[in-house]
Order: sequence, then structure tokens, then C-alpha cells
Amino acid sequence: MPDVHTPATDEHENAYAGLLVNDAHWAFGTDFEDPLAGVDTTIPAGVNPTVLAQYCLMLGDDALVLSQRLSQWCSNAPDLEEDIALANIALDLLGQARLLLARAAAADASVVPTLPSGSPVPDEDRLAFFRDQDQFRNIHLAEVPNGDFAEAITRILMFATWRLALFERLAHSTDAVLAAVAAKGVKELAYHRDFAGRWFVTLAQGTDESRRRLVAAMTGLWPLWGELRDTHPVEREAAATGVGVDPATVADEIDVVIEQVLVAAGLERPTARPLAGVQRRTGRHGLHTEALSRLLAEMQVVARAHPEGTW
Repeated sequence: MPDVHTPATDEHENAYAGLLVNDAHWAFGTDFEDPLAGVDTTIPAGVNPTVLAQYCLMLGDDALVLSQRLSQWCSNAPDLEEDIALANIALDLLGQARLLLARAAAADASVVPTLPSGSPVPDEDRLAFFRDQDQFRNIHLAEVPNGDFAEAITRILMFATWRLALFERLAHSTDAVLAAVAAKGVKELAYHRDFAGRWFVTLAQGTDESRRRLVAAMTGLWPLWGELRDTHPVEREAAATGVGVDPATVADEIDVVIEQVLVAAGLERPTARPLAGVQRRTGRHGLHTEALSRLLAEMQVVARAHPEGTW
């Protein structure tokens, strides 16, 4: 049996060296199945493919960016159970993002970034890793930097309450892909909302410090709440043709749910005014904070360094 303290020889100095034939060949897998395999991707009659693609990008980017934010909590949550819960929520959202980005690409190939001929990168990965900040269509709530645990709980509560109401209606979309994604997503989002709601009340009724942090989190995020109920022209047209949902139509419903949670927690509704966009442009228009550029730089660095890599 070799001595565990024996220094490595030059040949095996790097334990990982033998795994790579070429150090550029590891960024992407090549055996992933088409996420939409077996699903009817026919564009519904009367629907503009570009509008459908842009609508899917909006919903997909919301999920992708928040998934990335929540994944940053891995190993940093208060205890192991919550660490796993946050990671699972991030994975649920990542799964939604993959399907929605794949649907966007299938609806309108022009939205997919062009890479060198023969590149193995699938369309949904191209959309995730090779678009610039101004090409993302996510809401600001998804991108703002992480705060403490109270902020994470408040953000999930706000996002899941809103997205669940959308998905419950989106499950009846005339687009088969969106209907299927929403039907599965409803179950996931119901858990996300329940998880966050229970923790929200627990923190509010816990110690003076946990309540203070929760109030601070709610106050800080509340100005972003208004953007979730605003309607972008793409959302309006998608709703008019039966494939999408106008977020304004769920505004009253989500306000009622949030009010119920606040009452249970013994908290008052924040009074901060909604954050105004620049010339009425918001995340849906590609106008983002510096926080998104930093998040994308971290998320995309490997893919951009090895755009033709495989493993």
C-alpha cells in the first residue's frame, strides 16, 4: 500500500490532468436530450412567433436569473434543511428556465445567439450564456443582490406568489409547451410560496432581531413589487392571442395573498412607492441594474471562454 504522504510524481502532479484531452473540451455536455422532445411545438394559429418567443424569454429569464441568485445561498443558509430547500427551489426554477428558453428558440430561431459553425451548444444554453445584459428580459426583483436570509424569504414569497398566479392561468395557454410548463410549475411554485410564507411568519413572530430584518427586507424589496403587475406590450399581445397572461389581471389576486401573509405576520404593508423605470423602461425592456451584469459575468464566464467546448 503506497504511503499516503508520498509526494506525487511529476507525471501525476495534477490529479485532474488525465481527465482532459484538451483543456477547451469541457464546457458543455453533448448527450443532453432535447427538452421539448415529444412535445407539440406547432405555433398556435394567429400567434406571432416572435411575440411567443419574446414572451417565453421573459418568463424564462425571470426563472434563470433568480435561480442563479438562489444558488448562491448553497452552503450559506442558516441550517442544512434550509440550505437544501433553497437549492431545490433554484433547481425548480432552472428547470422552468430551460424549457422556456428552448420554447423561445423553437418559436423564433432569430432570438438565438450565433456561434461558430459546428458548435455543440444547444439553443437554450446559447440563450443563457451568450446573450448580453440588455438582451435579458427578467424583472428587477430576480436580479438584485442577495441580502440576508430574511431578504431571501421575502423575495421568494413575492416572486412565487406572483408567478403562481400567472402559471395557474398559463396552464390553459393555447400553446402546448407553455401549458405543459405551467401545469408542472404550479406544483413547484405552490411549494415555493408555502415555504416562504411559513418562514415569513416565523421570522416576523420570532425575535426582535428576526422581525427587524424581515421588516427591512420587505421595505427594501417593496419598490420592485410594482414591476410585477406592469404589462409590457409583448405580454399584452401574448395574452390577447391566448398564449400568455397579462400580469395586470392577477394584480388584485396577488395583493390579497400578500395581505393575508402580512396580517398573519402582524406586519403593515410597506408604503414605499414603486421604483420608476427610466423613460418607462424596465427589466422587461432590457434595462437592468449593474447587479445583473455582475451575475452574468460569473454565470457565463466558462461558456464564453470555451464556446466550442464539450465533455
